Amino acid sequence: MPKLDPNVRAKKSADPAQLLDCVIFGGTGDLAMRKIFPAFYRLVADGKLAPGSRILGIARSAVERAAFHHSVRTACEQHIGSEIQAETLQKLLDVIDYQTLDANHGDDYQALADWLTSGADRIRIFFLSTAPALFDAICAQLSSHGLVSPKTRIMLEKPLGEDRASAARINDTVARIAAEHQIYRIDHYLGKETVQNLLALRFGNTLFEPLWRRGTISHVQITVAEQLGVEQRGEFYDRTGALRDMVQNHLLQLLCILAMEPPASSSADAVRDEKLKVLRALRPIGEAEALLKTARGQYRQGSIDGKTVQGYLEETGVANNSTTETFVAVKAEIDTWRWAGVPFYLRTGKRMPTTVAEIVVHFEPLPLSIFEGGFNSQAPNRLIIRLQPDESITLRVLAKKPGASMRLKPVDLSLNLAESFTARPLEAYERLLRDVIDGNLTLFMRRDEVDAAWSWIDPIRQAWDLDEDGTKGYPAGTHGPASASALIARDGYTWHDE
Repeated sequence: MPKLDPNVRAKKSADPAQLLDCVIFGGTGDLAMRKIFPAFYRLVADGKLAPGSRILGIARSAVERAAFHHSVRTACEQHIGSEIQAETLQKLLDVIDYQTLDANHGDDYQALADWLTSGADRIRIFFLSTAPALFDAICAQLSSHGLVSPKTRIMLEKPLGEDRASAARINDTVARIAAEHQIYRIDHYLGKETVQNLLALRFGNTLFEPLWRRGTISHVQITVAEQLGVEQRGEFYDRTGALRDMVQNHLLQLLCILAMEPPASSSADAVRDEKLKVLRALRPIGEAEALLKTARGQYRQGSIDGKTVQGYLEETGVANNSTTETFVAVKAEIDTWRWAGVPFYLRTGKRMPTTVAEIVVHFEPLPLSIFEGGFNSQAPNRLIIRLQPDESITLRVLAKKPGASMRLKPVDLSLNLAESFTARPLEAYERLLRDVIDGNLTLFMRRDEVDAAWSWIDPIRQAWDLDEDGTKGYPAGTHGPASASALIARDGYTWHDE
C-alpha cells in the first residue's frame, strides 16, 4: 500500500485542546467529496481547524496522495465555487493524507496505528462514511489495535441500519468500543441554519408559544422533495427506499423539533430528552391503518424542466422488477395534550417538479368572516419555514387590499437569512464538524432516539410487505402518486404546493 507522507506529522498548536486527527473511512466517496472536505475547507477558512491538526482519507482504492489531493481540490472548487481561495485550499491540502485500507483486513490497520501514534494526546475523530455493513469490521479493528482513546469521537453516517434490529446491532457494535458520549450519529438536516432558527423561533420568542398547539394550529406539512433521481446510488437505494432513507431520520427529526416541549436548558441531553418524548408519543401505524395513513410511489419516465428523464426501473443498479418506493407520504399523529387531533403530514420524493425542503404550519381559519368576499378570499395564516433552497422563514397574514372595498389579501412577512445577516450561514456538515470538535452532542441522535424512530417505522414497512397492490407509479416531474393527494384530502386539506 502507498506509504503515508512523513511531512504530514502531528504538530503543536496554540490551542492544544482543539488539536485533532480526523480519519475519514470512505474518504474517496461521493459524500466525502461533496460535503465533508468542503466543510473542512470552511473550517480552515474561518480559523476553526487548529494548526497542527491532520486529516486522513481512507478507502480501498489504490490512490496516490497527489491524485487524492487533486480529487479534493476539484471537489472543493466545484462545491464552494467562486469564493474559494487558493491559499486556504492549499492549507487544507497540506494537512490531508491518504491511506489504502480494506476495512476487513486487520493487517492494513497497522499503518493507520503508526500514523496516529504521533498524535496520541489529541482529539481523535473516526468518521465512518461507509456502508453500515462495514461498521462492525472497522470498530473491531480499531479496538484490537488500541486506537480508541478517551478523546476519541466516532461519527456514524446514516443510514443507521435498515430496521430496529439491525440498528441495535450497529449500536451494540459501537458501544463495545466507545461510551455513548463519544458517539455522534449524524442527521445533517439538524445542522441546517434554518433548523437552528426554528429552535430560536419557538423558544426565543413569546409570540409563538401560546399558539404552538392544538386549537390554533390545524395541521403541519413537512416536505423534502428532490428533482434528482437516484443518480449513481441505484444499488444502495434499491435496498433502502424513501421510508428508510428519508422518513426514519430527516423527516422524523424535523417533526421532533417542531413538536417537542420546551427543554429545561439548551444542553444536549435536555434537548434530546424532549425529542425522544415526541417519538414515543407517535401513534403506531399498523397493518389496518397503513393503507389509509401512508402512500408510496415510484417514479416513471417523465419530464423535468423540459427534459425527458428515465424511470426508476431503468436506473443503473435497480432491479427491473423492483417495488422500492421513491416517494412516501405519511400522516403522523402525536398523542399528547399539546398535539392531540393535529395531524403532521410527512412527504418526500425523488423526481419531483422542484427541489425543496420546507415546513408549513397551517393555523386554524377564522371562526367568522366580517369582510367582503367571505371565507373564499381569506386563506388561514401559515408559517412557512424553508430549509432549502433560499433558507427563509415567512409568516403569511391577511391585509387589506388597496382600494375602496374592504377585501383582504395574503401578504408575507419574511425573514431571509442571507439578506438579514451579514455573517455567512454555516453549512450543515461544517456545523456538525465544529460540534464534534467541541464535544457538543445536541444535534446528534442518541441511541434511544434511533430505537424509538425505528419502532415507529418498522410496522409501516411490515404492512407494506403484506399489501398486494404494491407501489404506485407516478410520472417524473409530478407531485407523486394520486394516493398522496387522497391521503391529505380525506382530512379536508391539500398539499401546500398543490
